[in-house]
Amino acid sequence: MTEPAIRDTASAPSPGCPPPHPAPRKPALALPPGSCDAHCHVFGPAEIFPYAARRTFTPLDAPKEQLAQVRAHLGLSRAVLVQSSCHGFDHRVLLDALAAGGGRLRGVALVGESTTRAEIEELHRAGVRGFRLNFLPHLRTAPTREEIDSVLERVDGLGWAAEIHVAGREVAHYEPLIRALPGRVVIDHLGRVDITEGPRNPALRSLRALLDTGDVWLKVSGVDRVSRQGPPYADAVALAASLVAYAPERVVWGTDYPHVNIEGAAPDDGLLVDLLAGIAPDPGRLRLLMVDNPADLFDFPHDEFPHDLRVEQT
Repeated sequence: MTEPAIRDTASAPSPGCPPPHPAPRKPALALPPGSCDAHCHVFGPAEIFPYAARRTFTPLDAPKEQLAQVRAHLGLSRAVLVQSSCHGFDHRVLLDALAAGGGRLRGVALVGESTTRAEIEELHRAGVRGFRLNFLPHLRTAPTREEIDSVLERVDGLGWAAEIHVAGREVAHYEPLIRALPGRVVIDHLGRVDITEGPRNPALRSLRALLDTGDVWLKVSGVDRVSRQGPPYADAVALAASLVAYAPERVVWGTDYPHVNIEGAAPDDGLLVDLLAGIAPDPGRLRLLMVDNPADLFDFPHDEFPHDLRVEQT
């Protein structure tokens, strides 16, 4: 795969990369022990981990220490760090963060033509358990089938999940490709469906059909991206809740911290956590969403946070 085609050498943050919320509230919702932020990013610091010369956006630094503080504030025990296109195929920033994670972090990599099998095996030993395919034009040109097959060959035998970043009706467009991918597939951010099209829109029909296969998972993250109402994102929360109820054993959730390539100010991450009370109101489904499902998908140990039935009975 090639790097994004737009060259950006500016050091100032790009439009759409606001600072994180200055004072996220402490969530009122007590998450089950072992809860996982299944989608967040680590950026820089740029003086140590430079951003790729050929990138489509420049974020503010969000180093591993900052992410750790946010997780602790929100009551999250685990996290999955997704390699960003602004760092390209240079995974040093991801490897550094995983090494400091004490076994409670996993990673999702970007694999390109220059990524060797030795590098991929190093990433696997460090805790990477997936690779991401970006189909959004603001990040890169959509990968060809030949490029995807090359990635699949490079990661063969490792059990990595394929993370698919598509938007709106592209979910339906790429449904045959997603069905054809081997192993587990994860669709990011509710497929970024156009919520104004209602329950019969093609993207939502495709999401449900893909979930029916048993091999496709969905991140019910990004309610702030999908909503057309703004905080507290009731329209997108209702959509996420319907999909959690539809396939409770194949959904995961993430903050998407620190929220790049968005419109307006960054959301309050404490609010995003509290919205889980509406997305997964049943305690058993909340545990699936936050603990058991991400443990299955990203190879976290199940016995580190044993299931306590008393929590569900309160």
